[in-house]
Amino acid sequence: MAANNGKAVLFVCLGNICRSPIAEAVFRKLAKDNSVVDHWVIDSGAVSDWNVGCSPDARALACLRNHGIETDHRARQVTKDDFATFDHILCMDESNLRDLKKKASQVKNCKAKIELLGSYDPQKQLIIQDPYYGNEEDFETVYEQCVRCCKAFLENYS
Repeated sequence: MAANNGKAVLFVCLGNICRSPIAEAVFRKLAKDNSVVDHWVIDSGAVSDWNVGCSPDARALACLRNHGIETDHRARQVTKDDFATFDHILCMDESNLRDLKKKASQVKNCKAKIELLGSYDPQKQLIIQDPYYGNEEDFETVYEQCVRCCKAFLENYS
């Protein structure tokens, strides 16, 4: 699955229907806009299996559309293979980070660097809060954080 030059990123949240598909779509657009999308494998996943096969939350899709971004992503759960395939696994909060590090400890050939996407935020907002129980403004906040973080991540690794 790794791209020609070995750049592969997986965005992860709890259910893979709000934050991580927004981050994936934002990163994909930034990579396209910078003419480097062909150098990356880009995906997203969930630590849980609650929403496997589902489309992103309607509010996440609406938020992305408001910014001219479309996605056809379907939720999936992170697998053991992901830890050996992806160079970077970027998650949204400390609960995700704990769950991912626990799963990674069970993988012999883990190559992924697992960290918080917010660690790339120039505004230093480390945690990207789950907007699921919130409103459209909360999704917009997630979008804005993802744009800042994904830009910084892409600049760092391109």
